[in-house]
Amino acid sequence: MSTIVVVKKAGKVCIAADSLTSFGDLRMGATYEKVYDKIQKFGGSYFGIVGSAAHALVMESILKDEALKENEIEIDLTSRENIFESFRALHPVLKDKYFLNSKDEEDDPYEATHIDALIANPHGIFGVYSLREVSEFNRFWAIGSGSEFALGAMFAMYDQLDSAEEIAKIGVAAGAEFNNATAMPMTSYSLELKS
Repeated sequence: MSTIVVVKKAGKVCIAADSLTSFGDLRMGATYEKVYDKIQKFGGSYFGIVGSAAHALVMESILKDEALKENEIEIDLTSRENIFESFRALHPVLKDKYFLNSKDEEDDPYEATHIDALIANPHGIFGVYSLREVSEFNRFWAIGSGSEFALGAMFAMYDQLDSAEEIAKIGVAAGAEFNNATAMPMTSYSLELKS
């Protein structure tokens, strides 16, 4: 799967991700894949998605200016509420134009997007989950199959280090060390927080 992390500290935010793509037991590392960066940029935000490898290409397609105009949607990733409304507007587009299979568990209260994502921008760090739940984080968070290792490592080092980027890199490195669906190299992007 992946390990993607976001960290906020000392007036900065950082998002970092590993580079491994896996298809069941088959692993495709950065040596074999030309585009291995799991982090995408949109406006002043960076985001990373875990789950199906198809999600990244679908989001690249949707977020092109002409696709946004054609689908008559606006994407705003600057607050918890705006992210929720953006993903709510995206859901019908994912189903109708990209053939998203929104079925999941019978007792789920809403249709699933099957997308879990982390977002970093000058407004903070956020997480979006399959049923369009949105969280805003104060310190750090991680998603993906290596997330438990990343969370533990970042928890252990958060008060010891001053740099959001250093903490994020430690999180991804822990995921890569202990999770078989996470591998190096990693990519990371940092931004200044708005005061």
